Amino acid sequence: MSGTRMPAETDRHERTLVAWPTGRRRPFWEDHVEEARDAWAELVRAVAPHEPVTVVVDVGELAGATARLGAEPNVELVEEPIDDCWIRDSGPVVVRGADGVRSAVQFGFNAWGGLVEPWDRDATIATRLAGHLNLAVTTAPFVLEGGAVAVDGRGLVVTTERCLLHPNRGPLPDGSPRTREAIEVLLVEWLGAEQVVWLRDGLADDTDTDGHVDNVVALPRPGTALLQGCDDPGDPDAATAADNRSRLTDVGLEVVELPVLPRTERFGRVVEVPYVNLYAANGVVVVPVTGHEADADALDVIAGCYPGRAVVPIDGATFAFGGGGPHCATQQVPAA
Repeated sequence: MSGTRMPAETDRHERTLVAWPTGRRRPFWEDHVEEARDAWAELVRAVAPHEPVTVVVDVGELAGATARLGAEPNVELVEEPIDDCWIRDSGPVVVRGADGVRSAVQFGFNAWGGLVEPWDRDATIATRLAGHLNLAVTTAPFVLEGGAVAVDGRGLVVTTERCLLHPNRGPLPDGSPRTREAIEVLLVEWLGAEQVVWLRDGLADDTDTDGHVDNVVALPRPGTALLQGCDDPGDPDAATAADNRSRLTDVGLEVVELPVLPRTERFGRVVEVPYVNLYAANGVVVVPVTGHEADADALDVIAGCYPGRAVVPIDGATFAFGGGGPHCATQQVPAA
């Protein structure tokens, strides 16, 4: 894959990929899969006016998805065997070669270090979707979830030590441990990295993904990082945010911080809903909100970071209950 690079999320898209919540994933949704589908439908309706959305639906569940989304313009439903709805982590990562030609990468996927079973369907969905998109696909010989990296399309990759160095993601291709130095070599080869910024951690409560970076940082443009802060000094996320800010500024990035980390209750559980787990599509940024008093200020800051895009808030609490947000639930396909 030498010479290829993952484009920025803010580059022009051909379409967005989404995976419909499946009835098989009870550990995440308990008895609330229908509410999860309502949240996913809201996300699809926020993106579809701006670009095509391909929704991948598990075998046998197409009728229910069609009832919710079948009449929506710009929405395509594709029936394929899947295990889960977090397509950011299991779906194809589309890269461009030096000649501009696109291809897809099927990274290894083991359900966040064996967090839930089974994951055999999701471990191959990237390859099957690449075929649907008429893209050549290459299989990477190591585990990497899409939510574990943020890229600016110019060679910068931001990630977290807790996730990418975690032994539950398995050894590297030569059987060696997951060290920073060895992983950087792979990020250069597979994502076109020229600089890797290692943050110590993501959110403290993110025990599902072991600290994915998309809960704490988004990259709206080269040279700028949008950072999720935490205004509660007694919360461990406050210390993490301070450390993340330091590491980002140390490499010369301008840091724009969202100082409030909202918490809310959903289905009897308190969940964190980071604003930065947003999704930037053509002409729009979809942002998770909770009705917190800080929402309006956060949306204004995000609008300033993504000029020319409408900022569309959607309810983020159900996504957070299942372990993610709008960014986790989407994967962009860069335009040709």
